[in-house]
Amino acid sequence: MAEIIDGKAFAADLRASIAVEVATLPYKPGLAVVLVGDDPASKVYVANKARQTVEVGMASFEHTLPADTTQENLLTLVRELNEDPAVHGILVQLPLPQHLNADEIIAAISPDKDVDGLTVVNAGRLAAGLPGLVPCTPLGCLLLLEDRLADMTGLHAVVIGRSNLVGKPIAQLLLQKNCTVTMAHSRTRDLPGLCRTADILVAAVGRPEMVKGQWIKPGATVIDVGINRVPAEGGKTKLVGDVSFQEAAQVAGRITPVPGGVGPMTISCLLRNTLTAAKHREHRT
Repeated sequence: MAEIIDGKAFAADLRASIAVEVATLPYKPGLAVVLVGDDPASKVYVANKARQTVEVGMASFEHTLPADTTQENLLTLVRELNEDPAVHGILVQLPLPQHLNADEIIAAISPDKDVDGLTVVNAGRLAAGLPGLVPCTPLGCLLLLEDRLADMTGLHAVVIGRSNLVGKPIAQLLLQKNCTVTMAHSRTRDLPGLCRTADILVAAVGRPEMVKGQWIKPGATVIDVGINRVPAEGGKTKLVGDVSFQEAAQVAGRITPVPGGVGPMTISCLLRNTLTAAKHREHRT
């Protein structure tokens, strides 16, 4: 039976260490979160971000805009936040309403305040191996892997999924740790066979329980990024990952559960990025 990687406990420890460091600073790092519309899941997520921001001693600036907000109004707010000295990190909650151009909004965020790590500048910094702000979920995956594996030099990592949010950045992070990285996707030939060669398997495809137990190399470390809501008994729903957990746990050496694995790391890494952005700016000034 695989060792369960407890992301919830790791995330709590990370927030505690961030709080200790924030308490030593002569200024208060500030995180601004922008929410457009009233999507229920986004509202819950933003509320959790705000609560945890305050808990670690940072300033939380919440901006809630109506669903019919125009592109120009949202861009104006982003530009104001770029210029606000009390704000060290900016996050625009995605997805945005369909009439808004998310790429243009993200591009307007100052790269030095881009705590989601989604601007072209930060993506380029990551690809070039330069310091920058890294997307939160991939950063959380890397921290969990470093905690359990320490030196990953020479290990074969297979990343299923090629999104800008998770797949591409985690592949770059693993390359920086001297892994041999293979990126797989929906058109990869013999995906199960490829996965069976992986010492580290990262599943980030958004397909419930797609990765089966027989896809796993015995003893491999499995990081399940997927969060999928599926029907359960009694007309209810439950959360499952992209990996068939019960099957995979019989074969893998280590595995993240869903929920309680990668998910809790995302907000903690957002706070870490905000602290990093704050220290960089204050150092320059």
